[in-house]
Amino acid sequence: MTSLDPARPITYPRNFGAIRAKPSQRLVSALVAAGCLLVLITAAWLNPSPVGSGTHQQLGLAACQFKERTGLPCFSCGMTTSFSYFAHGNIVASFYVQPLACVLAFLAAVSMWIGFYCAISGKTAWRLTRFLNLKRYAMPMIVFAILAWAWKICLTLKGWDGWR
Repeated sequence: MTSLDPARPITYPRNFGAIRAKPSQRLVSALVAAGCLLVLITAAWLNPSPVGSGTHQQLGLAACQFKERTGLPCFSCGMTTSFSYFAHGNIVASFYVQPLACVLAFLAAVSMWIGFYCAISGKTAWRLTRFLNLKRYAMPMIVFAILAWAWKICLTLKGWDGWR
């Protein structure tokens, strides 16, 4: 007799209460949340570049050598600018400038809230993470990342890069 036998009633396990996180798990949750918050605060501190990339230079970093040599944006061109637009609340500009970075900024914001919730409440996030089947989401995210890069290349070639 299998567990999906129609003659057998469906049983539900007893709820013994929420699983509490260990102190080390709460610390990791707090560190992840603080890291995501630091990234978003840094992005909010920066002024997004109106040309679509180069915002990272406000941090003292060099210009993109790939773009300077080829004239085409690299895979990560525009990500800091997109994060900055996201942190300033301009989600449309963030997605237009670099779609993958907009999604990553959203995930950073969600991770920050979940991390702080787990750290403060002591509740684990296993119920949320059990729905994340990486086999199901990995390939679509890789395809989306490639399409986002192609979008950035098209914007650069057409001269439409940036948000004005």
